[in-house]
Amino acid sequence: MSDWKTICAVADIPVLGARRVQRAQGPQVALFRTVDDQVFALLDRCPHKAGPLSQGIVFGKAVACPLHNWTIALDSGCAREPDEGATPTFTVRVEEGQVLLNQHELDTIAIELQPVKAGPCARAC
Repeated sequence: MSDWKTICAVADIPVLGARRVQRAQGPQVALFRTVDDQVFALLDRCPHKAGPLSQGIVFGKAVACPLHNWTIALDSGCAREPDEGATPTFTVRVEEGQVLLNQHELDTIAIELQPVKAGPCARAC
């Protein structure tokens, strides 16, 4: 049995954009594609205020959080100075144009955190 799960084709991720991966528990994982077709995976949660990184602007090998413009490095998940903190990363493999993530990491990393909720209020506000 393989520890790798096929998620999507590289072409399914917008250039300089993101695609979210739903998990059974915890926040979603965000896949990011750079202009040179490198693919990175981060927890879809900024270390600052839990903003959805998948909705941020990708530039170079970083993403700007849509809430407060923190810059997060795609390769390490670390916030760039002067900000501090990090979001978990996930190992990515690309084989024959397909993006694969490690199933063990998907099942274990940051599953105790609440998923980020975007959109209208889910309860009576």
